[in-house]
Amino acid sequence: MDCSSNSWSAALVDQIGVGVIILNMGLRIQYWNPFISHCSGKPLEQARHQLLTDIFPEADTPRFSQMVVQARDHGQHVYTQWRDNPYLIQLPYKPSRESADLMLQSTLLLPFLDAKGEQCLALLLYDTTELARSNEQLDAALNALSGKQTEQDQLIKKLEKANALLLQSEKLAAIGQLAAGVAHEINNPIGYVFSNLKTLASYVHDLLRISDAVDSAADLDELRQLKRSLEYDYIRGDVEALIGESEDGIERVKKIITALKDFSHVEEDAFRFAELHPGLETTLNMVNNELKYKAEIIKEYGQLPAVECIPSQINQVLMNLLINAAHAIEQFGRITLRSGHQDDWVWLEVEDNGVGIAPHVLNRIYEPFFTTKPVGRGTGLGLSLSYNIVQKHHGRIDVSSKPGQGTIFRIWLPIRQPGTASDGSALT
Repeated sequence: MDCSSNSWSAALVDQIGVGVIILNMGLRIQYWNPFISHCSGKPLEQARHQLLTDIFPEADTPRFSQMVVQARDHGQHVYTQWRDNPYLIQLPYKPSRESADLMLQSTLLLPFLDAKGEQCLALLLYDTTELARSNEQLDAALNALSGKQTEQDQLIKKLEKANALLLQSEKLAAIGQLAAGVAHEINNPIGYVFSNLKTLASYVHDLLRISDAVDSAADLDELRQLKRSLEYDYIRGDVEALIGESEDGIERVKKIITALKDFSHVEEDAFRFAELHPGLETTLNMVNNELKYKAEIIKEYGQLPAVECIPSQINQVLMNLLINAAHAIEQFGRITLRSGHQDDWVWLEVEDNGVGIAPHVLNRIYEPFFTTKPVGRGTGLGLSLSYNIVQKHHGRIDVSSKPGQGTIFRIWLPIRQPGTASDGSALT
C-alpha cells in the first residue's frame, strides 16, 4: 500500500471489518479505511496529515510511545490484547449479541515499506469479542464480566456524585474556617464607614446652618463670621476625604462578598477559557485575613494566555495552597506567587518559607483525610481534592520541600483540554 495515497490495494482494505490506519514515521495520518470513519464518526479528509494523537487524544499514552519505539526503531510487530484496557483508540464496535455491552478490542502496530520504498506504520484495530464467544469458558467469563462492568459503571456514577458533594463540602468547610477572618475583614471597613457617616451627618448639619443663613444674614460679614466659627474650610476638605475613604471601604466589602459568591458556586462544572491572574487576585482577597498577619505576599507574575478550565475549581486549589502556606509559617514569613507559560502549558506556583514537609510524609500529602495540622485546624481533604481537580484538568502538581526552609507547590495546566480544537470547539 502506498503510504501517501490510496493505491489499488486500498480497495481491498476498504472492504474488511478491521480498522486500518496508515501513519508516516512522524505519526501523521496518511490514510484510514471506511471502518475507522464509520466507528469514530471522524472523516478522513479532516484527519489526513494530522498527528494521530491530535485526532485521538486518548492514544497519547506512555504505552503507545513504547509501541512506536518498538515498531519504528526496532522493526517489531507490537500487539495489545483486549485485556489491556484501556484501549489506545476505543471504537464503538457493535457485537452481534444485543445483550453484550462489552467490547473486546485488540490492536497491532507494524512497520512496512510503501510502493516508493518509504517506511510507514500500520495500526490495526479489531474486535475479538466473537472469538472469545466461540469458547464456552471465555463466553461464560465474558457474561460475568459484562455484569461486573454494569455494576462498575453504576459505582463510578455514585462515586462521581459523591466526589462532587465532597468537593462542595470541602469548599464550604474552607469558607467556614475563614468565616471569622472574613467577618473581621468586613467589620473593619464597615466600622470606619459608619464612623464617617456620623461625622458627615454633623458636617451636613453645619453646612445647612450656613445655607439657611444666606437668607437671614444682615450682610456678608455676618455670613463670613458664621463660616469661620463653623470651620467651613476644614469641613470642606474633610468631607472629600471622608467620602473617598468610605468609597474605599464599601469597595473592599464588595470585593469580599464577590469572592464569597465565587467560592460558593456549586453549579459551575463546565470548562471555559478564563484568565487565571484575576482568579488568583480574587482568592487573595478571600484569604487576606489568613495571610496578612502571617506573611508578606510577593507577586512574580508572568504573561499567561487564557486557559480552558473551571475557574472556581482552580481558585479553590489556589485557596487551599495559600492557606496551607500560611499555616506552615510559625511567626511572620514570606509567600511568593509566581506564574509562567511554557509551550502548551501554564503554571502557577505558591512558595512559602515555613517549616517544610518531612520527607517520610511527602508521598502521603494527597491522601484523603491525611493532615499534619493540629486537630480542628484542617480536614485533611484540601490537598486531596486539589490533586483531583488538577487531574480532572489533565494537569499535574509538582511539590518540593526542605524541612526548616519551606515548600513549593507548582500547578501545571494545559492551555486547552485534550480533544478541544484550536477554536475551542470539541473535535469530532
